[in-house]
Amino acid sequence: MFRASPLESVADAERRARKRLPGVVYWFVHGGNQEGVTARENVKAFSEIRFRARIGNPPQETNTSVKVMGLNLSMPVILSPVTAHAVHSGGEVAIGRAAASADIAYGVSNFATEPVESVMAVNQRTIAQLYWVGNRDQIAHRVERAWKAGVRALIVTMDWTHGYTHDWATPPLLGQLDLKTFLRYSPLVVTKPRWVFDFVAAGGLPKLTLPNFAVPERQRWTLWEGTLEWIRTPLPTWDDLAWLRKQWKGSFMVKGVIHPDDAKRCVDLGADALSVSNHGGNNLDGTIASVHALPAIVQAVGGQIDVLVDGGIRRGSDVVKALALGAKAVLIGRPYVWAFGARGEAGVREILEVFRADIRQALLGLGVTSVADLTAEHVILPTKFGRYS
Repeated sequence: MFRASPLESVADAERRARKRLPGVVYWFVHGGNQEGVTARENVKAFSEIRFRARIGNPPQETNTSVKVMGLNLSMPVILSPVTAHAVHSGGEVAIGRAAASADIAYGVSNFATEPVESVMAVNQRTIAQLYWVGNRDQIAHRVERAWKAGVRALIVTMDWTHGYTHDWATPPLLGQLDLKTFLRYSPLVVTKPRWVFDFVAAGGLPKLTLPNFAVPERQRWTLWEGTLEWIRTPLPTWDDLAWLRKQWKGSFMVKGVIHPDDAKRCVDLGADALSVSNHGGNNLDGTIASVHALPAIVQAVGGQIDVLVDGGIRRGSDVVKALALGAKAVLIGRPYVWAFGARGEAGVREILEVFRADIRQALLGLGVTSVADLTAEHVILPTKFGRYS
C-alpha cells in the first residue's frame, strides 16, 4: 500500500493540497480578496527582514515555550480560527488533536462544523473565536456556552467587513452541499478521487452546518443561513466590544488591529491581547502587511497587553522575526489548512514540527537561548519598512 511521505515545508503542503483538493476548496483557502495585493504583501514583507546571525557561542539548549492569554504553549504558534469545512473529513476535532499533540492552542472558528465541546474534549488549550453575528442576547448565549465547555480564552475577529471577491476566476463559496449541488460541481471533484474517497469513507459529503451558532430560539444553522445572518448584522462598535468584554470572564483577544490608535483602544477596553491582522489579505485589499504594522502597534501598547501577529507566516524563521519585532506569539492559518488538506491530522502534526525545528534552527543561528530573549537587535529592517508616506 502506498504511503505518502511526511510534509517537509509549508510550500510542500500547499503543493500537495492543491493536487488533492477540488478547485472550489483549494482556492477558497488559498486566494486573497480582490486583486490579492495584501495577501501577497503579507508574505513578501517577511522576506524583507534580515537576521543578524552570530557565531562562536551557540546555545546548548533552546527554549521555545511561551505563555499567551494565560495558556502555556510549547512554542509561540497558535492555530488561527479558519473556516475549512471541506478540506478533510477529520474536521476541527482532528485539527484540535494535532494542536494538542504539539502542546499549542487552537482557535476554533465560530463557523466550525464541530461543536466547541468536542474540540475542547481533545485540546484543553482550545480558544473560542467569535464573529459579531445576531443580537446581543444571542452573542451572550454563544460565549456563555464556550465558557461552560471549559474554554478560557476568546478571540473576537474584527477584520472582516463581508466583502470577499476575486479579480480572477474562482468558484463561489458553497452555502450548502446536497446531492444537487454535488452533481453541479462534479466536474471539479471527479478528478480528485482521494478527496472524494476520504469523505465517502468517513460517511458522506462534507458537513456544512454550524453547531456553534445555536441559540435557544434556533438550534440548526446551515453555512448559508449563518453567512446571511452575519452579513445582515451591523458591524460591531467599540461600545459593543466593551459590552462583550464584560460578558467574558476569561482572556480576551481582539483580532484585526492595524492602526496604533485602535491598539490603544484595545488596552482601554480591558483586552488581554490583540492580533495585528488583515484577515490574511481576505478583507480590505490594499491594507498594509501585518508585520509592517507590528512595530508601531507594539510601541503603542507599551507592553500592557500581549501582541500577536498573523498573516504571511510561512516558516519558523518568520515566527522568530515577528517575535524580534515585539510579538509575543503568532497565529497561522493557511499553512496548517494546506497541511490538513494534504495529509489530514498527520499533516497538521508534521507541519507544526517543521515550524518547531525551524524556530530552533533560527535561535541557534542567532546565538539565542530562548524566544523570550529575542529583540529588535536580532533583525535588520529596510529603511522604509512599514512606512508608506
